[in-house]
Amino acid sequence: MASPSLPHAGAITDVDGIEVGHDSDPRRPTGCTVVLTRAGAVGGVDVRGAAPGTRETDLLQPGNLVTHVHAVLLAGGSAWGLDAASGVMRWLEENNIGLDTGSVRVPIVPGAVVFDLGVGDGRIRPDAASGHRACVHASRSAPAQGNVGAGSGALVGKLLGVERAMKGGIGSASLSAGGHTVGALVVCNAVGDVLDPTSGRLLAGARTADGRKLQNTREALLAGHLPRHVLAGSNTTIGVIATDARLSKAQAQRLAQVSHDGLARTINPVHTQLDGDTLFALATGTSERAANMLLLATLAAEVTARAVVNAMYAARGLSVGGQSWPASLDL
Repeated sequence: MASPSLPHAGAITDVDGIEVGHDSDPRRPTGCTVVLTRAGAVGGVDVRGAAPGTRETDLLQPGNLVTHVHAVLLAGGSAWGLDAASGVMRWLEENNIGLDTGSVRVPIVPGAVVFDLGVGDGRIRPDAASGHRACVHASRSAPAQGNVGAGSGALVGKLLGVERAMKGGIGSASLSAGGHTVGALVVCNAVGDVLDPTSGRLLAGARTADGRKLQNTREALLAGHLPRHVLAGSNTTIGVIATDARLSKAQAQRLAQVSHDGLARTINPVHTQLDGDTLFALATGTSERAANMLLLATLAAEVTARAVVNAMYAARGLSVGGQSWPASLDL
């Protein structure tokens, strides 16, 4: 699936040492995406949503022992989708990649999931075989964006009911400055609306009752219109921010933290009790220049925002089981 023309250039694979692979399930819109770092990368994470679905996030805390990770899994399927990480571990073991414990190498694979079980047959979820296939497909090429991998079943703008939501997806972008490259890969399945921070224009979100226009969830909430019941955890924006800078675990965690600024610029409301917003940071350390955290933080927030915007432009409308969700370009 080739990506269409998008407003922002670059991809997370522009960062030296990063590969990306998708696996999309042909039976229904779901799938997983893996970000590989064969040589290992210093990892960090920051969870802002109140309903996360995650794996191996505790080991990324600066005070804990393990420093390097070998892949990050992003998946649909809610909690079941975390099973795909087993397939990622199997592929890494087959390729002799992992933490050397003396007797065996143990691949370190943190991950996070989005809820897409309401799109088609929710009994079909990414599994270990899906995670393994995503690794087989991984490459340094710019990854496909939109309705692919973990973004296959993503929706946005669900506060007024899922029937008035729109298609979300997966997007990527990158920037280089000061001798460093920073890239982001983001799966947007937010309960809130998505806007372009450059123009302030709404791109996707809750629609009016006739389905033809954007409602503007923020204005509706400020006017006192209470949202319809939305299941906690049935929304989430997850992603990976990568850089070629050499960082400590504390610095990588900080990079993950400030990258959420990019979500705050593009999603409203964001970090709600209904979302599980989680961002990982990876530092491959291949750049020879000393890291300037102010510069890296600025780049990270910007590429995160750009990746979200690209996800909306790359998304395509979806019809499943009598339900239809238009994409940004449809309106």
